[in-house]
Amino acid sequence: MIHAKITSEVELYMVQSLNTKIDLTMDATSFVGLAKYGQVLIGDKAFEFYNTKNAQDYIQIPWEEVDYVVASVLFKGKWIPRYAIETKKDGTFNFASKDTKKVLRAMRPYVAYDHMVQANSFFKVIKRGLLSFGKKKKRSR
Repeated sequence: MIHAKITSEVELYMVQSLNTKIDLTMDATSFVGLAKYGQVLIGDKAFEFYNTKNAQDYIQIPWEEVDYVVASVLFKGKWIPRYAIETKKDGTFNFASKDTKKVLRAMRPYVAYDHMVQANSFFKVIKRGLLSFGKKKKRSR
């Protein structure tokens, strides 16, 4: 009985979800600005993040706006610490979840296979930086 009362009080301050069906709900951290703890909801219409402490602090990304999902893969796929969602207009949103593989698998039906990519490793970034060190950028006028 108490649980139902708390839920109804929280729902008064919650933002309306874009999803009609929820596939996965999981604890997560958003790295937009300072780290924020909350829950990730993956559903049929959007990827959503809701802050647990502030109900007005949320991120809703419709699947039509998702351009790429970039996963940071370590130890040959044994551990995926974080992932990023690149949108067509609003930039990149970084997240970490308790079970990142489950989150990425839940996104699979909504994001095209060729738009779920692996992030460059530390050594690839260093190599790219060293190779481009001697090259001069062309200026556009």
